[in-house]
Amino acid sequence: MRRHRPRPAARRRLPALASWLAVALALTACAGPGADGGGGPAPAGAAGEGTGVHLGPDQDRIGTERVDAVAALLPEEIRDRGTLEVAHSPGSAPPLTFYATDDETVIGVETDIASLVGDVLGLEVRYHTVDWANLFVGLDSGRYDVGFSNITVTEERKDKYDFATYRLDNVAFEARAGGDWRVEGARDVAGRTIGVSSGTNQEELLVSWSEQNVADGLDATDIKYFQNATDYYLALSSGRIDAYFGPNPVAAYHAAVTGETEIIGSFSGAGAEIQGEIAATTKKDNGLVRALNEALNTVIDNGTYGQVLDRWGLADEAVEVSEVNPPGLPRAEE
Repeated sequence: MRRHRPRPAARRRLPALASWLAVALALTACAGPGADGGGGPAPAGAAGEGTGVHLGPDQDRIGTERVDAVAALLPEEIRDRGTLEVAHSPGSAPPLTFYATDDETVIGVETDIASLVGDVLGLEVRYHTVDWANLFVGLDSGRYDVGFSNITVTEERKDKYDFATYRLDNVAFEARAGGDWRVEGARDVAGRTIGVSSGTNQEELLVSWSEQNVADGLDATDIKYFQNATDYYLALSSGRIDAYFGPNPVAAYHAAVTGETEIIGSFSGAGAEIQGEIAATTKKDNGLVRALNEALNTVIDNGTYGQVLDRWGLADEAVEVSEVNPPGLPRAEE
């Protein structure tokens, strides 16, 4: 297993992202909180000329060749079946998983990376659109082979799942543009009203910060829960919450496209001690994670992985190598 090499949290180059997103102003401002949360359908709208990204349902995805030595690592059942059953939880803003112009087909960086993995393994990728909770239920039951849905590696999740990493996990506080409040650490959210999606690593971080502040004699954070983007952006615009805490790519996209919000603080999704990572997630000890890991390293090495991240403006969140079960977001009691 390749070992984890700590890296500082990557910082997004917003001008580069905005250069192709600015022409997509028809996209809804009500994009979801990211697949590590939930949210209703967010139509992608129409892409302008020169974006380099086609937002229609007929995606011309970047592909690669089958590698027999990697495909041989597959569990026999999956190899014989010939399909890779991929679960994802859409409803987020570009560039993660979101709905194409038909308001039905799910596209984005997560589906593109899953497609590359399927190519290397010589499998037909079949996508299953489910809500966040049912994604894990389906993995537990074996209904789905793997989740590609902005899933953060956590120590608690490692009890039940195996992970093969493919992207840095950074999270961000998004607030109305033009304010002077910035979040640099736990003390900056004391007494603030912050929105978050339940069951996410952002929630765990926010709760732990609030508890730390109370222990230090500061005010608790008033945490408000949202699953739909329409709800939390309405709350943000009306001042009912001071900020929303979610995945950095989604926040950066929304801020760049609308100009109505800005990122006031970004952090590793795994906390201060380690760089969080996003990973392909499969049921623990089912024999699949090594094949996923080697497939991901194959596309990292042959350059198609980098092409996908460039396509969606996520080059700053690339990993140098896919790792199996690296250190994750610590348990609450730790």
